[in-house]
Amino acid sequence: MFHSYPVSRLFQCLVTVSLFLPVPFLVGCGNEQKPAAAPPPPMVTVTAPTAQTVTAYAEFTGVTAPFEAVEIRARVVGYLENVHFQDGILVKKGDLLFTIDPKPFRAKLEQAKADLLVREAEMNLAATTLRRKEGALKDKAISEVEVIQARAEQKKAAAAAEAARAQVETARLDLSYTLVRAPINGRIGRNLVDIGNLVGSDGPTLLTTIVNDNPIYIYFTVSERDILDYLRSIRERNEPLDKWRNPKLFLGLANEEGYPHEGKVDFAENTLDPATGTLKVRGLFDNREGILLPGLFAKVRLPVGNPYPALLVPDQAIGKDQRGSFILIVNKKNIVEYRPVVAGQLFGADRVIRSGVAEDDRVIVSGLQKAMPGMPVTAVPAGQVGSPETGPATRENGGGPS
Repeated sequence: MFHSYPVSRLFQCLVTVSLFLPVPFLVGCGNEQKPAAAPPPPMVTVTAPTAQTVTAYAEFTGVTAPFEAVEIRARVVGYLENVHFQDGILVKKGDLLFTIDPKPFRAKLEQAKADLLVREAEMNLAATTLRRKEGALKDKAISEVEVIQARAEQKKAAAAAEAARAQVETARLDLSYTLVRAPINGRIGRNLVDIGNLVGSDGPTLLTTIVNDNPIYIYFTVSERDILDYLRSIRERNEPLDKWRNPKLFLGLANEEGYPHEGKVDFAENTLDPATGTLKVRGLFDNREGILLPGLFAKVRLPVGNPYPALLVPDQAIGKDQRGSFILIVNKKNIVEYRPVVAGQLFGADRVIRSGVAEDDRVIVSGLQKAMPGMPVTAVPAGQVGSPETGPATRENGGGPS
């Protein structure tokens, strides 16, 4: 059964229901949603290439070695009586280091001196006998054969006396070897033999070592290609070869930035090693501060070319892919461009770009992970507040109130 309601009653019901509906439902039912605003272009830090004159260098790895190194060994057989130094101290040439018991050697010296006296007496007797017999021969009291025998005895006695003098000198030297002295200035090592031990019985016993590391050497090998480049650069400068046989050399240790130590090439072998195609070279460095120790691995830089003008960019801006080295630059329209480059030598934090960059280019150095070729970016000069490398402006770094 159907029931009818007056129109006015139906209108009142609709108005009542609409009062309880949310306003957005009534307003937005028939309207389309607006699209979200596009994000701003990412911010990157850019810098212009630096123009400066640089010199080509060849870099090597070498090992430091002492200027002088001596093994202190026992030269006579005997018991070690005393040690006169502390391990690791600096010693001077002539300082007493060890004493080997001298009593047996002093006795041998006295014995040799006594034997010399005997031999000299025999020599004098033989000489007197020869004179007497030579006089008797003139009087024809003896035969000439006796004179010849007397002359031989005199020469024999003289030779025996000379041998006795040599024995005295040998005994004196052996006695002096019981006092072991430093042959050079330098730093001494530890004592390798304790007091009371017999030394020299199985050959010259090693007692300690001394090294002089001021100045100090470094040995490294140079490839054939680097040698040829170096010689070509000399010819291009029209300078005599002898003038550049001792070029400057720069050295840096594993924990040092760059090459803070300056020295010179002191020696090079006269032939290349045909097996390796390298030439052994020795550098010489001042070491008054004692920073360079013998046996350290060190990096060495040798100038091998002429100074030339170059453009440098921070090394962090250079990327590598299958095509080689590249950089990302921001063009005048603030669009990122991919730029292949030929990278050269590293100087500090910057690297030479041999081709592929211009002085007015804006090279991306920070924010590279947000930059893709072809996309727009906001380029901020390096060092400017708000750049990716400095962070947003704050009260501390020069910005306004937070």
